[in-house]
Amino acid sequence: MAGVAGLVTPAVAQERYPSRPVRMILPVGVGGLTDAVGRILAERMGGVLGTPMVPENVVGAGSTLGALALLRSPADGYAIMTVTNNHPVMQALYPNFPYDPVTAFSPIALTTRQAFLLTVHPDVPARDMPTFLAWLRQQKDAVNFGAGTPGTTNNMAAELLKHTMGLEFTIVPYRTSPAAVQDLVAGRVQAMIETPTLMGPLVQAGQLRALAISSAERSDAWPDVPTLRESGVTDFDVTAWQAMLVRPETPPAMQAALRQAAVEVLADPVTKERLSRIGVEIWPDTSPEAATAHMRAEVARWLPLAARMRPG
Repeated sequence: MAGVAGLVTPAVAQERYPSRPVRMILPVGVGGLTDAVGRILAERMGGVLGTPMVPENVVGAGSTLGALALLRSPADGYAIMTVTNNHPVMQALYPNFPYDPVTAFSPIALTTRQAFLLTVHPDVPARDMPTFLAWLRQQKDAVNFGAGTPGTTNNMAAELLKHTMGLEFTIVPYRTSPAAVQDLVAGRVQAMIETPTLMGPLVQAGQLRALAISSAERSDAWPDVPTLRESGVTDFDVTAWQAMLVRPETPPAMQAALRQAAVEVLADPVTKERLSRIGVEIWPDTSPEAATAHMRAEVARWLPLAARMRPG
């Protein structure tokens, strides 16, 4: 397909769409998984659309500032956002939250996913999850778990582990995952649940030790690392996922053009290979309907835990 640029002519503007760069809002810090995925998809979709798609990191309050930046942008097809797991839980964390994470947006595609690694600093006296869990129970809140701000994926995963197993470790929030990982390597925190995109090279270099993976099944990329479920953590299945959203008032023809570009890019072997290099796979069903259903399920799944985490 030659691309979708020029397929849409907005009646008001009387111009071909897109005729100028499209913003890709990334409500995360630079260097993490969602940032990497968003930048790859932005570059590839820009090529299909025939105009640059420009990544823009809008960081703060989980994904809230990025989401508000999208909602405050004109609904003209020139702003799109890549979100991740924290997007559906913000409303549960903050009772006066200004938007509904599902109905306030229109999905373009459910794009990608990746399991997490639970890793520890080499000084931690545990080489598998059973001994690590025993150590956590002994040390209690003296153990520091690195994580993002409340609502971010690794923060929720740490809270889920803590709640599921009745543990008392201290979750230390950081503004970005790379900052937390830096402190984990330095030994200022002892453990963290984070994507192989950040953790993998450090594990391979011997700077961190991987104890378990967060998905329901073992990862092809990490076949020797057992799942948390295998290690005695019941009902634990957490993956980082990404979806692309726009304002629902965006003209249907423009949404269709963005969806068509996303479909082409996600089916492209070049895109798949680039994502595979950072340990990411394409969702089996990338449709807008799948994105809506998945986000609704995530809201229902995380609501009870998020409510317990609510400030005050």
